[in-house]
Amino acid sequence: TNSFRRLKHKSQVFIAPLGDHFVTRLTHTIEVAQISRTIARALRLNEDLTEAIALGHDLGHSPFGHVGEAALNEIAKDGFHHSKQSVRIIEKLEKGGMGLNLNFEVIDGIKRHSKPQGEFFNKKLVEGLSLEGQIVRISDFIAYVTSDINDAIRAEILSIKDIPESILDSIGDKHSVRINTLVTNIIENSIDCSEKKRQSENPWIRMSAELIETVTILRNFMFEKIYLPVSDSLVAKSSMRIIEILFEYVMENTEIIPKYLVEVSGNNYEKSTIDYITGMTDNFALRFAETLDPSLASDVFEGRI
Repeated sequence: TNSFRRLKHKSQVFIAPLGDHFVTRLTHTIEVAQISRTIARALRLNEDLTEAIALGHDLGHSPFGHVGEAALNEIAKDGFHHSKQSVRIIEKLEKGGMGLNLNFEVIDGIKRHSKPQGEFFNKKLVEGLSLEGQIVRISDFIAYVTSDINDAIRAEILSIKDIPESILDSIGDKHSVRINTLVTNIIENSIDCSEKKRQSENPWIRMSAELIETVTILRNFMFEKIYLPVSDSLVAKSSMRIIEILFEYVMENTEIIPKYLVEVSGNNYEKSTIDYITGMTDNFALRFAETLDPSLASDVFEGRI
């Protein structure tokens, strides 16, 4: 779909980075799908359902990653969250307003994949979610917690020496080793899920208690050293301002909104404006902003447009 293709020009963590090897929202999504299928296959669960959830889980991301999401959440009357927008894209916006006609399990898995800061490995948080949806939720975590370390080192805001030795000793100091450690542990600790599902019990895709403790420490470390500093950076603040300017301009010039977005929203111009902006890539948003106010992008994003 077009929404999927545009992910290649949407930020994962680092906004419009100067470098060809940073993870984009598309490469992240592909990695989540690969990890998810591996786990589903090992547990003899529905690989196709798992992959469908994985491929659609981030379709609703705005330009500039979670920074753009935060800006839209402040602007929108009813708030904004990328997982809800992903569902909206799948059900209503794709195919020119026709949607993709996907089943409940796919939509529910996409809707419930998010993991806010704080407690994550809690069985209560996944009650009622399919095993395939649980796999994608935990695979998303594996993909970003391993790849974002590499990008932070590449961006020179982190060194491998900064990561606590206890974490490296537990999950490894190389990307492939970390993924293998986490995936293997999940499979070993969730191997009984298929049987429990057949017996109408309440199975849970999980890690060992020891590894949960380790990755929780790692996740908190990454919020402190990577995610929070990035969200407070000059680039992030400029990105949020760009989203605000684009919203104001589009709301004042609603004729530029694609007609089908207006129709799908029931002539709700705030909603269709958010749909329009959410569909933009980082590059498109930057170029658009530059036409409105060259100073918005010229200094911070020099060389990125």
